[in-house]
Amino acid sequence: MKTVSVEDAVGKVLCHDITQIVPGFFKGRAFKKGCVIQPEDVPKLLDLGKANIYVQDLPAGTLHENEAAARIARAAAGNGLGLSEPKEGKVSLTARHSGLLSVNVDALYRINDIEDVMFATLHTHHHVNADQAVAGTRIIPLFTDEERIEAVERICRDHFPLIEVKTFTSVKVGVVTTGSEIYHGRIEDKFGPILREKFDALGSRVIDQVLVSDDIDMTVSAIHGLIRSGAQLIAVTGGMSVDPDDQTPVSIRAAGGKVVTYGAPVLPGAMFMLAHIDDVPVVGLPGCVMYYQASIFDLVLPRMLAGETVTRSDIVRMGHGGFCSNCPDCRYPTCSFGKTT
Repeated sequence: MKTVSVEDAVGKVLCHDITQIVPGFFKGRAFKKGCVIQPEDVPKLLDLGKANIYVQDLPAGTLHENEAAARIARAAAGNGLGLSEPKEGKVSLTARHSGLLSVNVDALYRINDIEDVMFATLHTHHHVNADQAVAGTRIIPLFTDEERIEAVERICRDHFPLIEVKTFTSVKVGVVTTGSEIYHGRIEDKFGPILREKFDALGSRVIDQVLVSDDIDMTVSAIHGLIRSGAQLIAVTGGMSVDPDDQTPVSIRAAGGKVVTYGAPVLPGAMFMLAHIDDVPVVGLPGCVMYYQASIFDLVLPRMLAGETVTRSDIVRMGHGGFCSNCPDCRYPTCSFGKTT
């Protein structure tokens, strides 16, 4: 530690807090012990009456917490993210737009296994909103060896992006609503309005909804008709259970659907079906999507609309975290539902 004039302190490490007092308005820390003095800090220090300060030189190969955090964040961040300025050693990552948060979890584990480094994120594969903070990073001590940050940067280069917010693709959705009770007007359809609201929130729109009875030929015809009309995704509602009148899974297969899965280890959502007719995804949505605020729909559809290919393996992994606690006041996604890792 040595005493130098503030003009000679640029690039050196401050060895003590410096307090600012504005009578009647403010008393607090203006400069934190351990910060690296920048050129723009010189007039501020002089205004505080500090012509000389205690500093130390930063050893070669050592990074201050602010620079370390900034380098980690820049290396990790992909599309759709904004980075804050380092504040007290931390950099926050914020979503620039609504979309699907995607985190390379295995690479994240490797980064957090490096001594002195921490990087915390929200769970991957969840819908986040514009201006929402989704991650933060810093080092634990005030300084660290540059080699550790370089190791983080190598991991990020090899697995870029470590974290990003994927934009939802706007698609035209065709809805087929099955059930003789709805087709014959005995009860009012409640499924259609809910699906329109859910797809609207993801940036897509329902172009048409066709009501059919519990009839395979009618359902197949409705699916094909919607595809001919330009639907890029088909959602078939109802008729997903094992009751004799529930013919939706059979109908999707009869329409040419190549099934990825029928059934999911998710509650609510066990009777979910995912298939493809050529390049058009077809989802069979059980009645729980209509009744629960969060269900299999909210775990799978955002990933599909963000351009991800959802596989059977992806569905299988949803069993861990796939049980909804059915809280009286739903807090999804700030809860355990759908948190698979």
